[in-house]
Amino acid sequence: MTPEWSLKQLTNRQDGEKSMEVTVRHLGAVQFEIQARQHKIASDQPPENGGFDEGMTPPELLLASLGSCAAYYAAQYLRQRGLATEGTRVKVTAEKVANPPRVDNIRIEVELPLACEERDRAGVDRAAHNCLIHNTLLHPPAIEICIHEPAAV
Repeated sequence: MTPEWSLKQLTNRQDGEKSMEVTVRHLGAVQFEIQARQHKIASDQPPENGGFDEGMTPPELLLASLGSCAAYYAAQYLRQRGLATEGTRVKVTAEKVANPPRVDNIRIEVELPLACEERDRAGVDRAAHNCLIHNTLLHPPAIEICIHEPAAV
């Protein structure tokens, strides 16, 4: 039996909130397959951590989630105002720190494809600050860890 964990994807709960699900399956060594809806990606470690470097590490996936979310919100703002979105780029950097081990000092840089007026730069900034992942990191969610094992036969 392969280890997996889940968190539900876009199903309406009784309280009206939407939930999400991602399933992570161990493939061997330090490689994992991550699935959400019909999409699959791999997570791995670099060789110095016992991996094959065939996918992003979990901290890189966290930064990718934050960056793609901020990019989506920035592009939505630009699109709604009839401004260029093609070429919008977001770079996210962070530092690994200890005690406890985590990423810290996260920086999001939004590169716009064309020069904008100050009100639109401010609008893109507001939009990126409204990103779901950004808000989740600013207001940490409740996290419950449940351990399941096969029933004894």
